Amino acid sequence: MKRKVKSVKTKGCDLVKNRISVTVAGHDFTIVSEETEGYVRGIAAEVDKEVQQVMSESHLSLSDAAVLSALNSADRARKATDSADHLRLQVKTYLDEAQKLKAELAETRRELSRAKKQN
Repeated sequence: MKRKVKSVKTKGCDLVKNRISVTVAGHDFTIVSEETEGYVRGIAAEVDKEVQQVMSESHLSLSDAAVLSALNSADRARKATDSADHLRLQVKTYLDEAQKLKAELAETRRELSRAKKQN
């Protein structure tokens, strides 16, 4: 499997595009990406595994298995995004609550200081 690297000038900065040959479900593809070769090969291996699994569990054609694999991947991606959004919301809620508690603590300290001065 050959890998060619070419430099592409875009908007004043050099972007390195990697041309990476991968095999998915017995078909060869050349992927052009800014990602590393290892990353692209890892993604291709995941896709190949998914398509092969779908095909082994059913009597679907390659194209139908590819579509079903894409739907499965989109489902996982959507669920991961929803989960990340939920976690971000939880973190924001905790940060807001912490800020509120900090303000309450500061007010309590001021009141304590005033009470000490009065005594």
